[in-house]
Amino acid sequence: MAQVAKSQGRSVFAFTRPGDVATQAFARRLGAVWAGGSDEMPPEPLDAAIIYATVGELVPLALRAVSKGGRVVCAGIHMSDIPSFPYALLWEERQLVSVANLTRQDGIEFLRLAADIGIVTETTPYPLKEADRALADLRAGRFEGAAVLVP
Repeated sequence: MAQVAKSQGRSVFAFTRPGDVATQAFARRLGAVWAGGSDEMPPEPLDAAIIYATVGELVPLALRAVSKGGRVVCAGIHMSDIPSFPYALLWEERQLVSVANLTRQDGIEFLRLAADIGIVTETTPYPLKEADRALADLRAGRFEGAAVLVP
């Protein structure tokens, strides 16, 4: 998504696991103007934040990072429980929203956009029978980009 946002003239600020400098460098190679750990604040308030990780504890951190009227989007289909946080984090019209499942048409439109802007992907293939290893490697951050299951 960083490549899409950059093609739209947006500045991307990427958050990773604390101390994951390799993934931060990867985010910068994809166009992020800043990359740091989820335990850090960005160098400026954000207009919006999208949380792809399924970690509910990131929600209050993201709310702290967005400016007045900012929006935090929980993009995962499932997320762990969001811990209690002070109402002040929602104050000044900040929004917390989730997304619904995407449609086939959404996928078609995204693939058209990806072709138009020349998105470059990095993948790590795993045999289908090693899907559990792919998930473990994903959780441990042992590859950059996306895992792809192949026959």
